[in-house]
Amino acid sequence: MRKRILVLVFFAALAVIGCIVSTAKGSVDIPCAEIAAALGGVRDTAHAQIFWNIRLPRTIVAALVGVNLALSGAILQAILRNPLADPHIIGISSGAGLAGIFIMLVLPGAAWLITPAAFGGAMFAALLIYLLAWRDGIRPTRVILAGVAVSAFLGAGISAMMILYSDRVHSALMWMVGGLSARSWPHVEMLLPYTVGAGLCALLAAGRLNILLLGDDMARGVGLAVERTRVMLTALAALLAASAVSVVGLLGFVGLIVPHAARLMVGADHRVLLPAAALLGVAVLTLSDTAARLLFAPLELPVGILMAVIGAPFFLYLLRRQL
Repeated sequence: MRKRILVLVFFAALAVIGCIVSTAKGSVDIPCAEIAAALGGVRDTAHAQIFWNIRLPRTIVAALVGVNLALSGAILQAILRNPLADPHIIGISSGAGLAGIFIMLVLPGAAWLITPAAFGGAMFAALLIYLLAWRDGIRPTRVILAGVAVSAFLGAGISAMMILYSDRVHSALMWMVGGLSARSWPHVEMLLPYTVGAGLCALLAAGRLNILLLGDDMARGVGLAVERTRVMLTALAALLAASAVSVVGLLGFVGLIVPHAARLMVGADHRVLLPAAALLGVAVLTLSDTAARLLFAPLELPVGILMAVIGAPFFLYLLRRQL
């Protein structure tokens, strides 16, 4: 336990460093002294304006999205007992993405509907996956295979929408690859309630996730309603993923690589794993977004592209271990 606490402290420090670097570095570097001055109330300098209006809200959005996707991936990997599960791979993000793209292209004036529509799309995808995978109960392997098929189907729907509304597709391109450009305080306000509410529910469900890891028969033996618990936790994972997707788009691999990296350090006990994954998610996404801004400056690379470059080799490593 002492080692796990030290790892949590390390992840927390890494998250703080990521947030500081994210607010300080960019096309205009802001010295740490001026960041401190801005936090102390200074608002009338150019650096303070950049900090309050551009850097800080973007960093907070990155942190909240990192928490949501990391927790969603950790929950899905536990309830499906499959290390390759994450909201992007099994189709939940695609469901949210299709609903979000529909609102953006068909109803561009109703941007406030993107988050509830994305949640509805994520839940529809989760329900469809469960219906396709159900045969005398749910087996995690069938859920994964059904999820891959549903993801491909919904991905085709997204492509069709972009072709049918090709005159409006420019606004959706950044959303498709996942990016944090131009994210501001309204996005923080949109995302924060979902992160706090669903994040607390996830932490409270850590004991049930530990029981599910024992297998369905053992879980039933200790009195857990397995199918009901799995459905409720899937809805929770879908809410976390949908809220993130609705703000930054189809950002992949965070929900896959972050829980595994945390698990290697703290083990499989979700009472420790979930907070560790959340903190590491903050660090990974804030540092990755900073790197995406700086690598090809003044051109800004969408962070989703960088996460794919980082995540794909890790995914292949997991495949080699599992197959």
